[in-house]
Formats: sequence, structure tokens, C-alpha cells
Amino acid sequence: MKIAVISCIHGNYEALNAVLSDIDEQQADKIFCLGDLVGYGPNPHAVVQMIRSLDIPTCIGCWDEDIVEGLNSCECSYPSALAEKRGKLAHEWTNNQIFPETREYLATLPHSLREDNMCFVHGSPHSNHEYLLPTMDAFSALERVFSAGADVLFCGHTHVPYVRTLDAGNMQVRVSGPSIEGDKNLSFNAPLKRIVNVGSVGEPRHGRPNATYVIYDVDAQQVTLREVEYDYQATCAAIIEKGLPPIFAWRLARGLEYAERADDPTHVCER
Repeated sequence: MKIAVISCIHGNYEALNAVLSDIDEQQADKIFCLGDLVGYGPNPHAVVQMIRSLDIPTCIGCWDEDIVEGLNSCECSYPSALAEKRGKLAHEWTNNQIFPETREYLATLPHSLREDNMCFVHGSPHSNHEYLLPTMDAFSALERVFSAGADVLFCGHTHVPYVRTLDAGNMQVRVSGPSIEGDKNLSFNAPLKRIVNVGSVGEPRHGRPNATYVIYDVDAQQVTLREVEYDYQATCAAIIEKGLPPIFAWRLARGLEYAERADDPTHVCER
């Protein structure tokens, strides 16, 4: 069986259509979505309607959570005052555009999904806002997979795809504390685990404007990172036409993230 895993569509209907066509060509048997259907992009309703019409199992993303609960639910940090201002503008625009039934649908989405030995989350098993970066130390990365109770953990949120294999091996932990008589040494075998970040359909940050997602062959345990070209210029034009910050179109066209990082490197996000 082959599954497709998509994430971080961010109101980009053109990108979603292109990815769904590619999934059809790959003959995937089932699609999972890791959330962030809305935010930044110009067509949040069309994206949600498409996901709902196809009955795709979907986790709630941090942007979806923001729209349901308000900005105070966000634990993310912006790298500069300008980036924070633009993020708030995007939230306000999206919040004003959302139909009540769309908000109600987003509120029904679960934090995680399970299928056999696979777990699907937006950020991490602990939080929709935690970034599972490929540079995370191995022990913490393994703890995240263990806490999901899975062998393969699919995530998004960073918008940069990667596959990380945590090789099987023996682990030893020494535990000490006032309630423990002497140091306690624990030893156990950790089976092979994987973290698969599927990237972003609607707002890629890997240096190109192409949408990314993952095909996973369950039987062969084979991960294929897919990169799909689409008419990103149509989305860029819609971003500007609908009054969203033009910088969103600029960075979408380049597949970049922190275009504003340098304006205030000491900024501390107030959210």
C-alpha cells in the first residue's frame, strides 16, 4: 500500500490542485494531511472545501488552531518586529475571511492521527508549535518518536522536507535522585525509528517555489520526497490582489522563509 502525506497548504489552492494531480499519478491508496490548511495564502475556503470533499484525514495545524482559538494559542516566535506585524496582518485577514462552517470544521480536527505503526502530527507529538528540525539531538528526536508510540513519525511545520533514520541500537540511561537508592542504570534496545518531514504544499521554504509532499510505500518502507511544479505566479498575484502583505508573494516565488530576519535580530516575539 502507498500513502501520500501532505502538510502546510496555507490557502494555496493552485499548489494543492497540482499536488493532488501528482498523487493520482503516483497511484497512492490514501492521503493524510498534517494541517495548516489556512494562513498566509489567498484561498483558505477553497482549500478547506477540497480537503473536506475528499474526506482526507487531517490533523490540526498551528494556524488552524489560531483561527479556532485566537492568536493567544500560538507559541511560535517571529524573528523580527516586522515579521510579527505581517504575521498578525495575515491572521487578521484570514480570521475575517473564514466562514463559520470552516471555523467549525477546523475545530473538529485532532492533534494527531494513527495508522498501524505510523503517527501523523503537525509539529511534534508534544505541540503543534514545536519544530522537529533535522539538527535536533538524537536522544530528543528518539524521545519524540517513542512518545508517539510509532515506528514512523510524519510531521510538517518547518516547511522543509527531510527523512531522518534513527538506527536501531542499545541505549543506556543512568537515573539518580533523592528517591532512588543509589544510581539506577537502565539498558534497552531501541528499534529503528524514522522521522519524515513532508515539507509544505503551499509555502515551501527549501529554496524553490515548488510544492513538496511525501509518498510512503508501507510494505517496502520506502520514503519518496516529491517536488511538484505549479503556477505559483497565479497564487502570488492573488496574494497581492486580496491585500495580503506583498512580501508573502515575494518569498513564495523564491521558496524562502525569513526575508525580514535582518531588520531586528534582537527582536523578542510578544505572542
